[in-house]
Amino acid sequence: LPIEMSWRPRPLPMTLERESVRHTLAIRQLTVSSVTYPAPSIARITVSGDELEGFISSGPADHVKVFFPDPKTGVLTAPAMTAEGLKRPGKGKVISRDYTPLGFRSHDGHHELDIDFVVHGDEGPASAWASKAAAGDAIVVAGPRGSKLLPQGATHVILIADETALPAVSRWIDMLPPSVQITALFDVADDSIESYFSAEHKARMSAEWFYRHDGLGQLDAALRAMGEIGETTFVFMAGEATTLVPLRRYLRRELGLPKHQVAADGYWRRGVTDADHHAPIDPADPED
Repeated sequence: LPIEMSWRPRPLPMTLERESVRHTLAIRQLTVSSVTYPAPSIARITVSGDELEGFISSGPADHVKVFFPDPKTGVLTAPAMTAEGLKRPGKGKVISRDYTPLGFRSHDGHHELDIDFVVHGDEGPASAWASKAAAGDAIVVAGPRGSKLLPQGATHVILIADETALPAVSRWIDMLPPSVQITALFDVADDSIESYFSAEHKARMSAEWFYRHDGLGQLDAALRAMGEIGETTFVFMAGEATTLVPLRRYLRRELGLPKHQVAADGYWRRGVTDADHHAPIDPADPED
């Protein structure tokens, strides 16, 4: 008698690709409505204004460009959108930095946007402005120009961040489905930063906190201790660029994870003023 065989196609390998979407560029003249401190060294600046109507940010690691007044003159200089398109300022010093838009709310014609700033004195124009910001202050926010959406098909997401990337981590936690496991590794100054997250956020993730005064190499050791990383695990890491270099090399070169499974973003670079976070974090080992 013939043997009846049951045949099922093998599932295609998971790619975890992230869709990219573009948004219409908007440059918004806004006003500070409140300032709070979710952690001692992090200022949450809430801005509001009619020009926030239609604000869209659909990716967990989106960024907006924030324009600040010149600390010497107090003059805020920024481009503007006109009927003819983008108009660049003719005079004045343009000072801007990129930030994650933490939260947006719109109700009864009132629109608010939260942006978190790490404050470290007057070492930089953003920190200097945020540390003194008060209700009524003017600010300009542009973007986001686009969004990278969540990795579809991920069952586990590993988040690695320092203070500058905590807003992005918050967005990942808020946007990921409850079925997705979240593991977080934090590289921060001290335990005061742990107050940044709500009880709900803390319950949603399995987190390890490492403090820089305890020495270097803790993130690398913790990541290696996780062992094998499966094909449905996505790794997002952001923060100081040189700190992320060995982590990315371990994931991409030693473990051999494909590019679409690892996102590494150097939000700042030690010793470099206004470093471009779009630049490769490891120029000696560019993305393939």
